[in-house]
Amino acid sequence: VIAPGLYYAMPLEWQAIRLVQFLPQLLAYASFLIWLLRNHSPVERLGLARPLRSEGLRWGLRIGLALGAINVSIILLIVPWLGYDIQFLRETPHAQAPTWLMLPWLIMLIAVGVELNFRGFLLGRLLILAGSVPALPSSVAQALAIGLSALVFSFDPFMVVTFRHLHWIALWDGVVWGMLRVRLQNLYAPIVAHTVEVIVMYSVVRAVLH
Repeated sequence: VIAPGLYYAMPLEWQAIRLVQFLPQLLAYASFLIWLLRNHSPVERLGLARPLRSEGLRWGLRIGLALGAINVSIILLIVPWLGYDIQFLRETPHAQAPTWLMLPWLIMLIAVGVELNFRGFLLGRLLILAGSVPALPSSVAQALAIGLSALVFSFDPFMVVTFRHLHWIALWDGVVWGMLRVRLQNLYAPIVAHTVEVIVMYSVVRAVLH
C-alpha cells in the first residue's frame, strides 16, 4: 500500500526506470510469498478451493463480458468524445506483443498474477486489518478494504505509466472484482472476470486501432 506512494515521491528520472515502476508489485509478491510460507491452508484461505471453480467460472464469465463491453464503449466512444487520446494504446507493451501470445495465454497469466496479488493477498490483509477495528461495522470495513485495494491497483506505477489517463478504468474494475471476491469468498471469480474482460477489450481495441 505504501510502495506506490513512495514511487510518486521519487524524482521523475527515477520514475521513468522500468524496474522502479515494477518495484511495488515485486515487494507485494515478496510479501505474498512470506505470507504463503507462514500460514496454513493458503489455497483455501485465498478462495481457491477446488469446489469453488464452477461458481467462479459462471460469475467470472458474466461479469467479465459485461465489464468488457462497458469499458470498450468508454475507451472507443466516450474518451475520444471528451478529447482524450487513445492512439497511444498502439504503443503499449501489450499491443507490441504478438497476438498469438496475448490471446489468451499472456492475458490469462497476467490475470492470475494480478488477482492473486491484489484481490487475494492485498485485499485479504486489508479485510483482516479493517475488521480488527472495533468501531467499524463489518460492511464499512469491507467497503474500506475493497476501495483501498482498488485504489492501490489503479495507481500501480506500471498501470499509470502504461495506460495514462485510462488507468482510472482499473479503479472501478478493482471495486467490482473486490466485491466478487468478498461476496463469494471465491478468487476464481475475479480471475475469470479479469481474463474475459481483458480478452474482450484487447480484441476489440486492437481490431479498431490497427
